[in-house]
Amino acid sequence: MKLYRAHVLICGGAGCISSGCHAVKEEFIRELQANGLQDEIQLIETGCVGSCDLGPIVIVYPEGVFYQHVTPEDVQEIVNEHLLKGRYVKRKMHRHPSSGEPVVSSREMDFFRHQTRIALRNVGLINPESIEEYIARDGYFALGKVLNEMTPEEVIQVIKESGLRGRGGAGFPTGLKWEFTRKAGGADERTEKYVVCNADEGDPGAFMDRSILEGDPHSIIEAMAIAAYAIGAGQGYIYVRAEYPLAVARMKQAIAKAREYGLLGQNIMGTGFSFDLEIRVGAGAFVCGEETALIASIEGKRGEPRMKPPFPATSGLWGKPTLINNVETFANIPVIILKGAQWFSRIGTEKSKGTKVFAIAGKINTTGLVEVPMGTTLRKIIFELGGGIPNGKKFKAAQTGGPSGGCLTEKHLDTPVDYESLQAAGSMMGSGGLIVMDEDTCMVDVARFFLEFTQDESCGKCVPCRIGTKHMLEILTRITEGKGEEGDLETLEELAKVIASSSLCGLGQSAPNPVLSTLRNFRDEYEAHIKEKRCPAGVCTALKRYEIIPEQCKGCGLCARVCPVQAISGVRKEPYLIDQEICSKCGLCLSKCPFGAIVVK
Repeated sequence: MKLYRAHVLICGGAGCISSGCHAVKEEFIRELQANGLQDEIQLIETGCVGSCDLGPIVIVYPEGVFYQHVTPEDVQEIVNEHLLKGRYVKRKMHRHPSSGEPVVSSREMDFFRHQTRIALRNVGLINPESIEEYIARDGYFALGKVLNEMTPEEVIQVIKESGLRGRGGAGFPTGLKWEFTRKAGGADERTEKYVVCNADEGDPGAFMDRSILEGDPHSIIEAMAIAAYAIGAGQGYIYVRAEYPLAVARMKQAIAKAREYGLLGQNIMGTGFSFDLEIRVGAGAFVCGEETALIASIEGKRGEPRMKPPFPATSGLWGKPTLINNVETFANIPVIILKGAQWFSRIGTEKSKGTKVFAIAGKINTTGLVEVPMGTTLRKIIFELGGGIPNGKKFKAAQTGGPSGGCLTEKHLDTPVDYESLQAAGSMMGSGGLIVMDEDTCMVDVARFFLEFTQDESCGKCVPCRIGTKHMLEILTRITEGKGEEGDLETLEELAKVIASSSLCGLGQSAPNPVLSTLRNFRDEYEAHIKEKRCPAGVCTALKRYEIIPEQCKGCGLCARVCPVQAISGVRKEPYLIDQEICSKCGLCLSKCPFGAIVVK
């Protein structure tokens, strides 16, 4: 086994790939060879590190020095200064947001030091294409333990005692779901059963599952094998959306390696237990994240939900008992088996145990993936891990739970993030999307955006969702266009209640949530759109009004010359005027005025 004096980890998640990490890696290979360091320094491409807006990211161990926004042109300096001379390249290091001083180790960064990583324990630390590196991090030890030391009932009992709940959004107790599936079919042990991993992650801004599949694929394989042993299944399926090509490729490679090592297939570890996995690639329909629609898609049918009961635990794939958990839920399983139910249950709150992974996006200084104990407040996630709101703007709202979640306000910042607290605040956990909005955000437009998404993704099977969401979207669109009418808000609320109470699946039942939460917390903005024909945030184009401040206008005429519709007129050295009837709201005059004389109202 070769020993290295240093390791250079290059983030190889989808985000860093899009920002050019492969070119950085190739330059490192050339520079290490040019300096004769290829036998001293090991170069490793990892999964997503988490802080996506800082990529390409390079972390040098053993010090853990975090270099951000690395370009191929920076590599020679890092090799010469850091790897040869032991001097850090400070200009590329992460800097503390308050002091501006370079942060020596990634472990000292606010983004990382407040996290408790369980589901993400290996992501960004190991080479996801190396089964040996996974095994070196106690990989497949949990599978060995259950196959050699535990009965299926004992495995299920550990998961029940841990308090783990489904991380896909519903929060159903994982151990109970396993128990129901094991007992399905009665005493007949020959009943065919299946294990399914739901990796059809479709929430806007969410990429937790993708990062685990890309960065730690063997953890999902191991967890699914443990689940199969517990419920008595011999076959599993990983349902991944087609938009995740890197995740699919790495999962395929990991499955092949696990078979090669005897960790999948027949007679695993010589115990007589057999289990195998296949990947099914979905077409990207958001509704296929619902378990019965997912099952239909795997079976080759149109991805539409069906009535429940029967639940998949008793009648799932091809009518057989089927266990379905999402990626993050499975990622917790091996650690719980190795460290015990009591260890896991001590993390989090009384009813929400363990940690939760969030994908932070929107108007925030540091976007990316964070994993925190359940019960951590929104304030800590947004302002400590995420670094707060950029450009000195004020926090306005946070959307939790994806397009079906609710918008929480400043008064909710100290809300503990757990299933019950978020629901009580008018939102939901969902799969873990967290979109932050600042003072320049129009909440009516936000509600319209999310409803447009869910309406577009509706499968159309049931009338309330198919027609109700369309009618709600039409009303919201009219309001943002300045055509709102008295009674629109009451109609929205009435439609929302009908859709939520009568839709077939969770997509329709939760689709009105963004509208209801914004109506509850930002009703004044809706009323300004309808009664005053004004968008307080200045976002809705049809409601914008560009005006010239006479006292500041120098009469240069530049605004009139750039106006594409000749809506601006005047005499040189005198204040100009904008004809509101002609103005197309393009904003070109605002961007070109050198004196700041044009404002948006």
